[in-house]
Amino acid sequence: MNAKRTRPGKPGYISYFMVLSTGIILTLLMVHTYRRAMNTHAVQSSVQMRTDYSEKEEAVLRSIVAITPNRAIRAMQHNSNSSSSVRNPLRWQNILTESLTMANASTSIPSSLISTLNLSNHRISNSGDSSLTSPNLIFKALNGESGYASAGINRSLGAGFPPPLSSSDTNINARDAIYPIIADGKTYGTLAQSGVGLPVGTYPKFNLLTYPEINFGYARPGEPFVAKRNWWAFSMDMASHDIVRTFVSRPRRNYVLSIYEIPSQLAISADSFMSLGRLESGETWQNVNISGGVFAGKAVVEGDTRLPALASRRGMTLSEDAAIGGERFANNPFTPGVREAYQITRGEFFPVSLASESGRVAFVPINRGPDFFDRLAHSAESNSLSPTTWNNYSIGALQCAMRLDITQCVSSVNPTPTRLRFSYLRGGARQNLDIDLTSSGYTGLPPGYLYACNENQSYNFGTAVVDVAYGLNGTYAYQTGVTGLVTFNNARFGDPLYGVFKAGYYRPSYPFEVRNLASGKICLAVYPQRFRAFLAALNADSTAVNNSLAVNVDYTTATGSVNLRKPSIPCTDLDYGVILQECADLTAFTSGFSLVTNLRTYIGDDFNVVAATPPAGYTPTGTYYPPVSLFSPEKRYGVEVDPFAIRLDGQIGSLASDTTANPIRPIDSKTVSGSALAANRITVNLRPIRHPAELPPITMMNWLLVLEEMRQEFVGY
Repeated sequence: MNAKRTRPGKPGYISYFMVLSTGIILTLLMVHTYRRAMNTHAVQSSVQMRTDYSEKEEAVLRSIVAITPNRAIRAMQHNSNSSSSVRNPLRWQNILTESLTMANASTSIPSSLISTLNLSNHRISNSGDSSLTSPNLIFKALNGESGYASAGINRSLGAGFPPPLSSSDTNINARDAIYPIIADGKTYGTLAQSGVGLPVGTYPKFNLLTYPEINFGYARPGEPFVAKRNWWAFSMDMASHDIVRTFVSRPRRNYVLSIYEIPSQLAISADSFMSLGRLESGETWQNVNISGGVFAGKAVVEGDTRLPALASRRGMTLSEDAAIGGERFANNPFTPGVREAYQITRGEFFPVSLASESGRVAFVPINRGPDFFDRLAHSAESNSLSPTTWNNYSIGALQCAMRLDITQCVSSVNPTPTRLRFSYLRGGARQNLDIDLTSSGYTGLPPGYLYACNENQSYNFGTAVVDVAYGLNGTYAYQTGVTGLVTFNNARFGDPLYGVFKAGYYRPSYPFEVRNLASGKICLAVYPQRFRAFLAALNADSTAVNNSLAVNVDYTTATGSVNLRKPSIPCTDLDYGVILQECADLTAFTSGFSLVTNLRTYIGDDFNVVAATPPAGYTPTGTYYPPVSLFSPEKRYGVEVDPFAIRLDGQIGSLASDTTANPIRPIDSKTVSGSALAANRITVNLRPIRHPAELPPITMMNWLLVLEEMRQEFVGY
């Protein structure tokens, strides 16, 4: 008998075990999938955060390069050490902290970008965003040193680091790890010998270094150039600041920030807008040969002009026919792929470059413009962090060992000079010689005579040939053309004034005089070949020390005359001029010769055409001439008559302002009358400086900032 069913529905079978097992399996799969998704999200988040940190660090490094040169300059300026409020912004700590702010490193998305996108109710969930209030967690000096940067002086940091500079100045040594110090007292010593190209005992200030591997082609990467390298090392890790919150760690990376001091050494250099290829008249360059590179703040290359290389800070325009490095660029040379194609097909460094092409690089021409020519336009500097003050570093006229000033004239309507002041070095100390052009200052003696010594004393004129006088109060005995040791006594001269205690005087052959051009323009004529004998007669330091001359007009009320006025730039016919003659043979200036003036200069003779014996260790081929430089707001050729043609060899530069609207034209030349020379009458052979022995006493200066990573596999620690 069958039992009767008591439940409604169809018959079936239910296993509670299977239901529970299936549920557990599905739950575990769901949890696993969730965990995998969360892990993937965490990995993606970590990768994204590391990428974000990397981008932030790159922005910070670029900011450091942008900030540092300004702080280095300010550390050289007057009163930069006057108070903590002035000093503190110049510290490495503040430079690096400010770089975080400048790079907007505290946030992933700048507030300005959010505002531009007009995003409302946005939420940023990047846990790496932080106020970055502890920069000491991000930046550290190397090798466990305290502070933010390790200075590259007086010790080696090991393999892979640049050769260190040396300093015996206690202020430099104490401050260089705290501030970016640029100073003449930092030189190459024995610690650097293995890392530079020439003996440091002979070339301690500037040496041959290897140009860095960067796209900015002031020189070719890997090739030697003349410079001095200041550097500081530090480590950086953005992630370490907030690792407790983000749990993201990154390896600490080591960097070297370098400021290369580069004396101007290219064939043509100008921080201003420069036109190359044509004269102002529109004529095409004809007899122009240029080897090495050209640098311009901004450049336009016209016509069928050929240049080995061209570097610029603010851009360039090339004509279709212009060839740079043997290549014509029909399109923009900075179009993506053009550089790579050139380097692959030619196997050479790309000859056209902009400073902005290299992310951690800045090129800073030290261009003071018209101030470079005039030492009297600047007040004395003191209390600076660097012992080398900014004006003394960047003003050529202040760097000159010798100075020649017009200090008095007849009247405000008659500018004929009546008094000059010549300044020179003797035993390293500055001496001033006031020269009255109307009288000698001694009764009865003609103008030009100087006091030598008292009666019965001797004065050694060395090899100088002078005229001498012996006596007093208008009564003198004279001898001309004497040299060597002279004893001023009655035995040699007789007794021109019996019973009176007398003195000896001499008149050297002055290496300068007041002289007029045919037009009537009043000038100071300078004769460089006379300086050796003149300095010997003064018992001054030799021309190896007194190797540069600044010619100015003292328009200051303290030491000059109210009748004198500051010369105009551009020069006018109402201002004084400078005549340069007897200047063909400058071999007496064994360390070179420089002339700096804020007056129009007339070159009336061959200039530096006699070869000299190269210094020991000089290796470049070719004839060696004493290194010379002429700095003037305007140069003209000829004194008595206009020359038919001129020839220029060496380097050409310009101190024109980088804001000049009209381009400078470096090859354009004028005669004494102001007429422009035609292109077929100008022959130019320009080449770069290849050796520190070719540097003249006064040069223009540039800074190249390079920030590069020192990878541990190459450094070795």
